[in-house]
This record gives sequence, structure tokens and C-alpha cells, in this order.
Amino acid sequence: MNVILFGATGMVGQAALRECLLDHEVTQVLSIVRNPTGQHDAKLRELVHSDLFDYSGIQTDLTGFDACFFCIGVTSAGMSEAQYTHVTHDLTLAAATTLAKLNPSMTFIYVSGAGTDSTEHGRSMWARVKGKTENDILKLPFKAAYMFRPGFIQPLHGIVSKTTSYRIFYSAIKPILPLVKKIFPTQIGTTEQIGRAMLLVVKHGFPRPVLESKDINTLQPS
Repeated sequence: MNVILFGATGMVGQAALRECLLDHEVTQVLSIVRNPTGQHDAKLRELVHSDLFDYSGIQTDLTGFDACFFCIGVTSAGMSEAQYTHVTHDLTLAAATTLAKLNPSMTFIYVSGAGTDSTEHGRSMWARVKGKTENDILKLPFKAAYMFRPGFIQPLHGIVSKTTSYRIFYSAIKPILPLVKKIFPTQIGTTEQIGRAMLLVVKHGFPRPVLESKDINTLQPS
């Protein structure tokens, strides 16, 4: 299985990359990055591409893939709805539309977040934008597309968030995390769980196109 990965430097992207490199059924990972990360593995190829809104010059590099894990995400803090729509919806659809054309047998997984609004009309701006992004991906002619909506994700195996506020939050909550997980066992997952769940959905599918936190955290190898 050949996989394209977007967002390999983020927490979920790091998780997806780690599990892909460990999975014997994954033969190649093409990581689309704006800047080189310096990471090396026999399965991994990094393709430096600065304009994530235009893939016209690299289409030959994007063919022959079975799956795409799209893990790019930014906070909406300080953005207008138009700005957030551009860097969330428009950026994602630029990649997804290109890949649907080049790889019609591909399974596309988009990571949005718990609380995403499929109606596109709720009060929360980020949730509306994420909901529109999900809905528009599901209209594309992929073999299959799945929307992952994780809630709280515990970073494992040295994985860290790029966002300073998130790192502070994870550090602060760490002492009470075992208790919180006992109270909400299906709402709190790990980076390992989400990475493995993404691979399982590509390999075996899922009954619904949208996976909530509970689905992701309970969908694990037998």
C-alpha cells in the first residue's frame, strides 16, 4: 500500500507517519512538506512543495497511491471566517480534488475534530468551516473518504504538538489523565490509537463516513 501524507510535522501527522512506517503492509509514504524535516526511513520520501494550493507542477509525483492521510490543521484563533476558510477548506480541497482526479481508487482520510458541524450553519465558525470541508470532500469521486473527528489526543512515543498552548495544556493535565480516562474511556485517545485507526479504515473500511472520537478510540487491531 502506498500512502500520501499531508501534515507530517503536526501531532496527528506524526502519529500517522509513525504507524505507516511500522506497518508491514505500507510499502511507501510520500510526505508533502513545505520544508524538509530531516527525517529518514527506507519507506519515506519527502516532497518539498511550497504552494499547497497548486499541484499542477508535481502531478506525476502524486499518482499510484492507495491512500491519503490529510492531517493539516490550524487554529481559528485571530482569523476571520474568510481567512480560516481559505487555509482550511480551500487548501484541503485543492489537494483532495487533485488526488481524486489522479487516484480514483484512493481512500482519503481527513482529520477535522470533535464538534465539527455537518450542517454548516451552527454558531461556531471553525465547526462550520470544518463541516463544509468534510461535506465537499465526500462529494469527490474517491473510492472512499472518511472524516476523522478526534477529541482529546494523548501524545505518545515522543510525539509533541507544534502549538505551544497545546503543549502547556498536555503537560498540565498529565498528572490527572489516568483519572480522566477512567471517567471518559472512549473520549480520550492516543496518537498511537488514531494512527492505527486510520490504517485500519483504509484496509477494511468503516460503516459510516464520519468517525467520532469513540469510533476512533475503539477501532484497534484485534
